[in-house]
Amino acid sequence: MVYDDGSDPLTAPRAPAGGGRDGFPDALKVLVAGGFGVGKTTFVSTVSEIEPLSTEELLTTVSAATDSLEGIESKSTTTVAMDFGRLTLDERHVLYLFGTPGQERFWFMWDELSDGALGAVVLADTRRLEDCFSAVDFFERRGIAFVVAVNEFDGSFRYEPEEVRAAIDLKPEVPVLLCDARVAGSGIETLVTLVQYLLTQTPDPSHGALS
Repeated sequence: MVYDDGSDPLTAPRAPAGGGRDGFPDALKVLVAGGFGVGKTTFVSTVSEIEPLSTEELLTTVSAATDSLEGIESKSTTTVAMDFGRLTLDERHVLYLFGTPGQERFWFMWDELSDGALGAVVLADTRRLEDCFSAVDFFERRGIAFVVAVNEFDGSFRYEPEEVRAAIDLKPEVPVLLCDARVAGSGIETLVTLVQYLLTQTPDPSHGALS
């Protein structure tokens, strides 16, 4: 994507203090959401330029009875509150990343975490694609722009982005891309795609810059 004058929105000169070009904020709050075990903690940890804050705890026998491990049998920890990281894309775009808990019993935290969020990355796992439906519905209902990133786990089925779009029943303008949460470059590319998508949207005054 480029501006009307041909400049790249991610390399254009920094705008005056108080916001980016056309009022786009410099500091952006972004959520990383998705189902249980989809790779949110890994995504945030991999791309963060600071030591990430993580609230992972060991899975217990009690939680195993509540949270299905089908397809992710090797998972031994889970996020119980949130993950937090930061990534500076360029002089105009600093992202503050908040990873949401994936288990249904912690979804009450999503409302609080989404306060002030300008956009989101919804991670999807083709082995458990239905687990991302709740996140998609959540952001659609709240008018928060998002992209869907298919985290390609080893041994998982490989589908084209448009096949995933059809399966989730996404609107045609919502970006769908493939990623590997373990690879920093792949995660950064996902976040750049989100920022480019956000630049095409009309910002909601109730979301956006961090105070």
